[in-house]
Amino acid sequence: MEIGIDKIGFYTPHMYVDMNKLAVARNDEPEKYTIGIGQEKMAVPPVTQDAVTLAANAAMEILDEADKEKIDLVIFATESGIDHSKAAAIYVHHLLGLNSGARAVEMKEACYGATAGIQMAKGHISLHPDRKVLVLGADISRYGLHTPGEVTQGAGAVAILMSADPRVMVLEKESAYHTEDIMDFWRPLYSETAFVQGKYSVEKYNGFFKTVWEDYKKKTGLALKDFAAICFHLPYTKQGLKALRLVVDEGNAADKERLLAHFEISKQYNKVVGNIYTGALYLSLLSLLELNTSIEAGARIGLYSYGSGAVGEFFSGILQPNYRDSLHVRHHEEMLSGRKEVSVQEYEALFNQVLPADGSNIELPVDDDPAPVCLSGIKDHMRIYVNKNQS
Repeated sequence: MEIGIDKIGFYTPHMYVDMNKLAVARNDEPEKYTIGIGQEKMAVPPVTQDAVTLAANAAMEILDEADKEKIDLVIFATESGIDHSKAAAIYVHHLLGLNSGARAVEMKEACYGATAGIQMAKGHISLHPDRKVLVLGADISRYGLHTPGEVTQGAGAVAILMSADPRVMVLEKESAYHTEDIMDFWRPLYSETAFVQGKYSVEKYNGFFKTVWEDYKKKTGLALKDFAAICFHLPYTKQGLKALRLVVDEGNAADKERLLAHFEISKQYNKVVGNIYTGALYLSLLSLLELNTSIEAGARIGLYSYGSGAVGEFFSGILQPNYRDSLHVRHHEEMLSGRKEVSVQEYEALFNQVLPADGSNIELPVDDDPAPVCLSGIKDHMRIYVNKNQS
């Protein structure tokens, strides 16, 4: 049985800040952000968007009524959870009007969570080949204003529909994974922003990649020549390029040229959205699939997933016939081109506009947010969501 990605979509908020202007405001050279980090724009979420709404908006784009009836498992990967107890997946399950005969759970392991969800979805579908699994990766990356990590913030979500006989990509059976207990990035329960040891985290990201890549080659007998492209988890786009450079010389000149060229395509969405944690790898994959003009059916795509703390995995997929017909290129083009640029001052005000932490009730201006699904407020300690398409 072949199992993999049947549909894939993403959502990012309707506002962004230009990284050149942010650099100037922080007394940095713009090239430090645009070349050294590799980011051009950073998504800025309004207070009416959280991990739940981002995920729901991403999923609405790709699901039809037949999908909704066949989905019997929703796996929501996030490190921007809204409740210590109730799974964010349940809110999305309701907002999308999914079949009630379904499981819905939330999963956490930093940026690796969505990959864990995909692997679990494969197991579920192998037992229930007539069913489908919705895997969500949604996050708002927050490090704080004027911090070293500020340039690697962002917001967005990726929604992946997993099924047997998928239309986009069959995921191959073998993968290589590695776990270590380290403190390269973390966010304690009492903190609204993350802590990171930047240089150490980069070292671990690269080290994990080399470990799982070597293990994968031993398990499969594959080499660089067997890959049309390799997609990376991209907390910022330069990080993926650094990792690729560690192994690209294993191939010949044609392999190197091909992999570097396709990496450039795979980073296009990420460099104008920013870091979306659990969805970042799959946003890179989507960028590659939607923007390339030369990768044909049957091509093998490598995927490197990394979640601080830390877990890493390398796996691969085979593109299916007519895979482009199942993508939503125009929708994503319109979403990204239609966003509103905000000034650095406006971005800072939006960053500081947070929900009350004392249990107070609040109503939020959902009419100012063009997204179909929004957070409309908090009442009696409960978040209230609205799906404008169902109103």
